[in-house]
Amino acid sequence: MSTVSDVISHDHRELEEYYDNILKATTDDDKIRWQNQFTWELARHSIGEELVVYPAFEKYIVDGKAMADKDRAEHAKAKELLNTFQQLEPSNPEFERTLKQLMDELSEHIKGEEQEDMPKLEQSLPGGESAELATSFQRTKKFVPTRSHPSAPDKPPFETVVGLMAAPIDKLGDIFRRFPKD
Repeated sequence: MSTVSDVISHDHRELEEYYDNILKATTDDDKIRWQNQFTWELARHSIGEELVVYPAFEKYIVDGKAMADKDRAEHAKAKELLNTFQQLEPSNPEFERTLKQLMDELSEHIKGEEQEDMPKLEQSLPGGESAELATSFQRTKKFVPTRSHPSAPDKPPFETVVGLMAAPIDKLGDIFRRFPKD
């Protein structure tokens, strides 16, 4: 049975892997495929945290509201950069620079989450709640948008409503996007 920290960390490792794959790609087609995979995962991960993990911070941790607000602000910056990046072609000189800037932001966020936020949450959760949050987080990621929408609200219930409206459009677009081959 996974903990919520385990599934969050797993996603972080995937994002780091996709980032490396974009930089290592030798063709524009491969870069686009990994760009789409990176965007898809980061968009879903961010919204999953906002819907499941941050409300848990607020519910179970004494200073959880401040933690959640800080992380939401970091997400807002990342969503802006992701929105720019997801629209760039690999031939654009801004492609790699924007990706690196985005990953610099994410690296700090990931470090803070894994070293401070998630351990605080795990210590504060009642027995069995971490596994339930992990399941909820993974389930939630199946129903949220797969592209960045930085102007969308980032707090429940509004993010849920906007997400439910944007997700089908994103998923339809994903049918026509190229992703890495299995």
